[in-house]
Amino acid sequence: MILFLVVFCMLVALGFGVASGVSDFKSMTIPNVYALGVLLAFVPAFMADAFSGEGMEFFASWKSHLLAMVIMFAVSFVLFSTRMIGAGDSKLITVFSLWVGLSGLAAFLFYMAVLGALLGIGTKVMNKKVLMASPREGSWIAKAQAGGNGVPYGIAIAFGAVIAFWQLGYFSPEKLALLTGVVEFTENQPVELE
Repeated sequence: MILFLVVFCMLVALGFGVASGVSDFKSMTIPNVYALGVLLAFVPAFMADAFSGEGMEFFASWKSHLLAMVIMFAVSFVLFSTRMIGAGDSKLITVFSLWVGLSGLAAFLFYMAVLGALLGIGTKVMNKKVLMASPREGSWIAKAQAGGNGVPYGIAIAFGAVIAFWQLGYFSPEKLALLTGVVEFTENQPVELE
């Protein structure tokens, strides 16, 4: 039961991440409900792991997750205040940082930054060259072709989150098996419980 709850919550969080990327691409906005969905999906997943009777095996400690969120809230707030990112980007970065904790923060930020840089380069290219004859009004492509500098960072944030989840082992059968209570790891080797 815990396994299904945690996997469901992860898929909900990533689904909201993908929806954020699509929304950012289409309208250069990320609705608040998407960040709220990512946040609310974390709570039951974390609580299920914490109170499973086996102790924290899937996620890191609550301090790690909370500290990652606080750090990224502060950093993204500064970036928002200097108009480097939008408010929706700031909120989405903050809530996905809660999911990845301190141990996944470097991967999350690195892959988010790499794709963000590529999107930024794409924006600059579209500032100089028309790639689509009639893009959807208000979309990233329409704004970039009109000379705008905005980047749909929601796409990069969702991408960074997926890679961080993967690197943390959130999708690995071995780590997911911990949630069943049937397997535990001793020195990185699975041991079946009787």
